[in-house]
Amino acid sequence: MDQLKLAALDVEDLEVVSAHIQDAVLTVGDIRFLPKEQRAIFAMNRFVWDKAADKRTKEHERRRAALAVSQVSSMKAVGIRQDAKAAVLELLAATFEETEAPAGRIRLDCAGGGVLLLEVGCIEVQLSDLGAAWGTPNLPTHELD
Repeated sequence: MDQLKLAALDVEDLEVVSAHIQDAVLTVGDIRFLPKEQRAIFAMNRFVWDKAADKRTKEHERRRAALAVSQVSSMKAVGIRQDAKAAVLELLAATFEETEAPAGRIRLDCAGGGVLLLEVGCIEVQLSDLGAAWGTPNLPTHELD
């Protein structure tokens, strides 16, 4: 079982994590902000972009994964109804905007225009697969403007 475990401590590392969470799906209820611990945790179904479709079944893979962001002082959702716990979000990218080094804002962009903004003391992100993969015939696609 090839389980992914990544850590990001700078912008370049975060770009690698971003590539691995592109097209991950999660519900609003899968998001936890723990202010006392200064952590945000996102449980998601990650699309495995770094593995080709199975030659026999033509299926791609998804894996249950957790994205943990540390040093979080606040989290804000824009264009996302926080009371709609079953609403599905599709992650597109994670980026970092420095405010006062090493602090800044991690931005998680979602399909449909929703954004999660995390104010952080520094970049400290972990992505870990949580279990076995399962097949999916669906390949994510994106409309280009």
